[in-house]
Amino acid sequence: MLSGSCLYPPVDTPSMHVDIGAALASVADPGVEQATLDELDERVAAAHERIEQGRDDDEFGYASLNLPEATDAETIRDAVAPVADAESVITVGIGGSALGAKTITEALAEDPDSHVVLDNVDPEHVRRTLGGLSLADTAINVVSRSGTTAETLANFLVVREAYEDRGVDWTERIVVTTGDSGPLRALADQHDLPTLPVPEGVPGRFSALSAVGLVPPAILGIDIEGLLAGGRKAADDLAPSLYDSPAYAYGAMAYTLEEAGAKVNAVMPYAERLESFGEWFAQLWAESLGKDGRGQTPARALGATDQHSQLQLYRAGYRDKVVTFVRPRERADVAIPDPDHEDLSYLAGTDLGGLIDAEYEATVASLPAADRPALEIEIDRLDAESVGELLYAMEAACVLVGELADVETFTQPAVEWGKNATRALIRGEATEETAAIDDRERLRIGETESL
Repeated sequence: MLSGSCLYPPVDTPSMHVDIGAALASVADPGVEQATLDELDERVAAAHERIEQGRDDDEFGYASLNLPEATDAETIRDAVAPVADAESVITVGIGGSALGAKTITEALAEDPDSHVVLDNVDPEHVRRTLGGLSLADTAINVVSRSGTTAETLANFLVVREAYEDRGVDWTERIVVTTGDSGPLRALADQHDLPTLPVPEGVPGRFSALSAVGLVPPAILGIDIEGLLAGGRKAADDLAPSLYDSPAYAYGAMAYTLEEAGAKVNAVMPYAERLESFGEWFAQLWAESLGKDGRGQTPARALGATDQHSQLQLYRAGYRDKVVTFVRPRERADVAIPDPDHEDLSYLAGTDLGGLIDAEYEATVASLPAADRPALEIEIDRLDAESVGELLYAMEAACVLVGELADVETFTQPAVEWGKNATRALIRGEATEETAAIDDRERLRIGETESL
């Protein structure tokens, strides 16, 4: 039986809350002293001023935090109109070109399986994915700023051929999001394809609230206007004090906990539909902050499942972790049938929502009970405004951490090495990168020499 949960009363205005109590030094090690937070608040105010100046000037990276105002939902809806009848969408992209869109559709689509992503070039995965789709009913969403990303272009060529082999006109089922030049732009111009721009000055991992992240939701009928409204609310909530801004409170605590020794940030949503949020967060945090010999390592977990697979480590392993819990306060519910067994009598008259919330409360409390830190993020419900607010707030939190840590948040130079090496290997070129591959140390165990 489905019913509205009575645990949390409905609210009219979406509002994200952050609870930092379980990460204070009075209950956790590593933890943050209240006095440390008070001193840090002056630096938060200075960082906020820098962020706002960057937004005002539409500087590279900082322009990301203007997307809720800059993104035109109507333009996106017009572009996807020719494929609005699609029952499913296949996104061909990688990293920021795919993770934001998948996070949104998994959280909000009536059928989360209606959006599939080809962000890997594993041939078996690509073959199985395409084989399981009715391509005549599937829209193609291909995303690449440069139009030269090897994984994206290779997968797109495979997808295009699959449509042709099944007699489906791929040009009638596609939306392209790309830059002003490059192979994808030329292809779109050649075939007069619906095309949307990748926003200027916005790294891919910060682009969820642009056409990069909103095309699949728009095709599937998700409220993209609501997503942008939630982002605007989170932007309005930014303030020159961590005590007045949930986004900055989270960012300031993550930064201070890292300084205190929490080098791992395990993100644990208590909602299946937020599992991809953990993947999105992992890229945002790792690629933005993993520089200059520092940066928290993001780990992914799922409540309540990973209480049984990872919590042992978080409570009793190295003291190098903080667990970030995320949950909606309001959700649809399913009643638990009478178990008719004495050992299970405690479940009588309860529901799955009550059970998962009890597990949430118990798991959060278990960490400070073991002298380990936890942070809590709560959104009102899994609706468009709350999800938009959550995504924007985490982006703002990430930018704040970058300011406090004095790292170049919006670049990713270490990623380019692997891209250059891959291209050189495929082309058979001799480069500094391919030399490093040829010369790398090897110690193979279990390999038998040929006779």
